[in-house]
Amino acid sequence: MKTIFKRPDSMTDMVTHYCPGCTHGTAHRMVAEVVDEMGIRERTVGIAPVGCSVLLYKYMDTDMHQAAHGRAPAVATGVKRVKPGLIVYSYQGDGDLASIGTAEIIHAANRGEKITVVFINNAIYGMTGGQMAPTTMPNQKTTTSPYGRDVNDVGYPMRMCEMLQTLRTPSYIARASLHDPLHSVQAKQALKKAFAYQNENKCFSFVELLSICPTNWGIPPVKSMDWLVERMLPYYPLGVFKTPEDEE
Repeated sequence: MKTIFKRPDSMTDMVTHYCPGCTHGTAHRMVAEVVDEMGIRERTVGIAPVGCSVLLYKYMDTDMHQAAHGRAPAVATGVKRVKPGLIVYSYQGDGDLASIGTAEIIHAANRGEKITVVFINNAIYGMTGGQMAPTTMPNQKTTTSPYGRDVNDVGYPMRMCEMLQTLRTPSYIARASLHDPLHSVQAKQALKKAFAYQNENKCFSFVELLSICPTNWGIPPVKSMDWLVERMLPYYPLGVFKTPEDEE
């Protein structure tokens, strides 16, 4: 028998707690595969704050560290500055990074911290009950916006890649999506590029991954993929927004 797929060495043999259809597991596997392929497992440290990914330390077979809600970039900064030879990444959701952690991510990027940030954008708060997040789409219904997000009242969804792109400090900023196999392959390529920039000690790197949350969206998984394509892709365009070479 020829093995065509196996669990990445950087992942533990454990069933995740995620809801059916959730793409957190896909993102976890990609990060683990990148770590394995680059041969950096023994010096990789992941930072998981509060959110659906709070149990990431159970699933990744690398050193892990917990952080308070929104504070993963600050913790990652501390680890990286004390041990510059480590590969340090944070794994954060949109409520965590774009809401309570907005200042943390902006200033970490502006300082040019040599860390990698994996940003999961599923347009809603997941673990805490499906509330409206900074990334929630206009008119999207959530537990705290039962009639839909009113942009006249709470503003428009925040586009973190575009925001970080405006900073003068050299960085790698990219957005990808996990809604089908082709785009998932492209997402992994973006992640590998981000980790490579850190491995070369070049710059801060940030990869946003558009994801689905069938449970809190109230849409079956397959239809959630369609919803992402129809509603999120036009507002959150995919691509590379910035590379360190842009500032040379």
